[in-house]
Amino acid sequence: MLDVRPTRMGEIMLRRRLEPVLQIDIWEVKLGDEFLMSSMFTATEEAVGRLGTTATPGDELRVVVGGLGLGCTAAAALEDERVAELFVIDALYAVIDWHERGLVPLGPTLVADDRCAFVHGDFFAMAHDGIDAGVGPPFDAILVDIDHTPGHHLDDSHAGFYSEAGLQRVVDQLVPGGTFALWSDDPPDAAFMALLGRVFTDVRAEVVEFPNHYTGANSACTVYLAHP
Repeated sequence: MLDVRPTRMGEIMLRRRLEPVLQIDIWEVKLGDEFLMSSMFTATEEAVGRLGTTATPGDELRVVVGGLGLGCTAAAALEDERVAELFVIDALYAVIDWHERGLVPLGPTLVADDRCAFVHGDFFAMAHDGIDAGVGPPFDAILVDIDHTPGHHLDDSHAGFYSEAGLQRVVDQLVPGGTFALWSDDPPDAAFMALLGRVFTDVRAEVVEFPNHYTGANSACTVYLAHP
């Protein structure tokens, strides 16, 4: 175990262990009883960053990432050379501290990139009140990887974000033609797609598959992409 700390949402823990079959070190994050992330499976988190920036037109992009995790979404977004500023918002200071101290593999990469800034704050509250991050909206892209799905939240306070009014606040903070990208652990949800369609003008769901050696088959997650 590398670190464990209390938070208002439960105890958060970072651990590194040897995966016995593949014989590689993996990093894992748990919050209370919730398993949040593993460096074993990062394809879909990376897809949020890559798909979200690729779908965004223009240059000198200003991008917000909601949820730092192990840094995969942020690092993937920074692969796009058009990204000029990236603000990564996380409610749990411990997660930011892990990156700044180099306790997770992508920490040094993100810290060394002058385009990237960590913001300690509640993304959902900031999305409602206006994402400041020291500069204020509008942004070219808002990429979110925090909750398990639009209906399965890490905290009850997040629920309002997934309403018509909550998503409208996202639109309000995007430039015309900007991108909203959202990760989900479930297959595309028709009801949520319909909700997105009432707020955004262009909506699609990308299913991202990845090999899972535990099951011997592919697993899949969803990235929702929407443009005002």
